[in-house]
Amino acid sequence: MIGKLDLYKIFVVVGKNNSFSSAAKELYMTQPAISQSIMQLEEELDVRLFNRLPKGVTLTHEGELLFEYADSALHLLGAGEKKISEFNNLTAGELKIGVGDTIAKYFLLPYLETFHNSYPNITLKIVNGTTLETIDLLKSGRVDLAICNLPVEDPTLEQKINIDIQDIFVCGKKFKQQISKPLTFEEITQLPLILLEPKSNSRKYIESFLLDQGIPIEPAFELGSHDLLLEFAKINLGIACVTKEFSMDYLDKGILYEVPLQKEIPARNIGVCYLKSVPLSPSSTKFVKILEGK
Repeated sequence: MIGKLDLYKIFVVVGKNNSFSSAAKELYMTQPAISQSIMQLEEELDVRLFNRLPKGVTLTHEGELLFEYADSALHLLGAGEKKISEFNNLTAGELKIGVGDTIAKYFLLPYLETFHNSYPNITLKIVNGTTLETIDLLKSGRVDLAICNLPVEDPTLEQKINIDIQDIFVCGKKFKQQISKPLTFEEITQLPLILLEPKSNSRKYIESFLLDQGIPIEPAFELGSHDLLLEFAKINLGIACVTKEFSMDYLDKGILYEVPLQKEIPARNIGVCYLKSVPLSPSSTKFVKILEGK
């Protein structure tokens, strides 16, 4: 039995052609099948839609009224199908990414450039926030992907590691002159520490690691960005805990110096998170593959 949508498609084609036989040719159907479909629709609606004439058909008053709605509806459906096709072919759409300023600046930018060059018609929307904030955005559906510090303790998330990063302590010239040997973590905490604010995942990681060693910390400064950590250390306000990979410009130029430690802080990761329960859109899938170098 022909479905309701197909009945309306047949109805519209017959209405445009004023002929069962012409509609049959256009739709690659038999004329009896066209006639039967129109009769079925008329029975379901309990109204006569066409006047049957010796040479073709014309719409009744009720048929003309229905034709306007059916033709408009089919055009809207066609437009919707076109948009879905564009969406699937990455010729239209939007990709929303939640990411912190530091990760965006030092890690994400080249991947955004690659994606934009490959798919210029996809609108990129970047929403800034800490790791916890971007995860909240992800779970509320306000972003498609979250690029953040890993791991994140949440079983509802798929997490894929993209790079390993190393936390280190850095200092300016003044403190470098005072450090003659590799320091223990206890000795580090006796110096004025410059750390990120408590809500940041990076701060929580280093604080948790030191507490596991039995070493509580009381920073002298708590700042809102990685760049400020570097700048505060540069003017000798203390020893800053920073991400080595994001501090190489300062280290290579001799603006800051890595504080030697007796024991290295365990490496951690940056990666992409998305919801396990929600299938990735074509644009999200492609961006994840770009992050993975595929």
